[in-house]
Amino acid sequence: MTERICYACGERAAAPATRCDCGEPLWLDTDPHDFDWNAVADDPGMWRYAELLPFDSPGGVADAAGGTPLLRLSRLDEFAGVRLHLKDEGSNPTGSFKDRGSALGVAAALESGVNIVGTVSHGNMAMSTAANAASAGLDCVVLVPDDIPESRIDLISQYGPRLLRVSGDYAALYDRSLELGVELEIPFYNSDVPLRVEGQKTTALEICEAFAPGVPDAIVLPVSSGGHASGVWKALRELKTAGTIDQLPRLYFAQAAACAPIAEAFDAGDDAVSPVEGGETIAYSIANRDPPSGTRALTAARETDGGVVAVDDDEIRAARGAIAESGGLSVESASATSLAAIRRLAVDGELGEEDDVVAVATGRGVSESPPSSERATVDRVDIDELGERLGSR
Repeated sequence: MTERICYACGERAAAPATRCDCGEPLWLDTDPHDFDWNAVADDPGMWRYAELLPFDSPGGVADAAGGTPLLRLSRLDEFAGVRLHLKDEGSNPTGSFKDRGSALGVAAALESGVNIVGTVSHGNMAMSTAANAASAGLDCVVLVPDDIPESRIDLISQYGPRLLRVSGDYAALYDRSLELGVELEIPFYNSDVPLRVEGQKTTALEICEAFAPGVPDAIVLPVSSGGHASGVWKALRELKTAGTIDQLPRLYFAQAAACAPIAEAFDAGDDAVSPVEGGETIAYSIANRDPPSGTRALTAARETDGGVVAVDDDEIRAARGAIAESGGLSVESASATSLAAIRRLAVDGELGEEDDVVAVATGRGVSESPPSSERATVDRVDIDELGERLGSR
């Protein structure tokens, strides 16, 4: 169940391949035909969908991944313009949906006998990978861009990974880490690699089980690399193939207007996503100028009759404030883009007040930083030095 397949051309590959020869990302080839809601296991969190996952839980903090609440926030209906449901991914152990992919990645590492894992991240995924590795007794390498806020360095460091700030282009760092991972036998669970996508698809499985036997009219989530969007789309395809759902909910993806390559491609009618220059935004976590699974997310939006929406910082602030003041939840700015996009879609007539719409809030808004006396000192390296530095571990 770990063979990889290309969604675009159907070509197959074996691990550790992450991309097809056609250039598009791979995902795991799964057979969902025997799955229905009666097949879920009596296991915690995301592991209840063992029939659709390649590995069992490694235990520890991974057992707490997934199983997040789906909240009916009727007090936000007027603001949103729809019947709003919010999937609270901030309830995961490290406060974001990334724990789903990290948990499955760690399970795969333990199964294969490696003693180290790695990732490239701006923050949430770094913290998640490091925490899950620590719980499983694995070493962890985390590569972050040089301009990452100091507060995020503190949060990641508390789990004890080998942390390096890397100068140079972030997209190049992403690709270089995967190359080095193969050379040095360090599985890098970056944002759109097959195992991470496979874990993250469980977000959609939980949403659809909550609505069974029907489905919501639409699911709206922030998009950065396109990995989570890909996982949600994959889950819906599998449920449709199994006959567990009769139709796919529309998928809408939200981006910050200052850095919105997928939204720009959608609006232009392009077949593929191209890199953009990108600018500053409060939704720092999703400001990805060259998303590795951007075209796959674009395809998901189109094939489900959904779309991609770019919202500006004022819209994001308004949505984040509404979630706190009328929903009682603190979410990070990137998470608030989903509600901002829903509001825009309702104003534009894409969504109606009787539509049941799920906003995926991908991460919580408040995390405690260690005191200044405990702050970590992190080495800075150039991207060209990575092979030598990681090889000397």
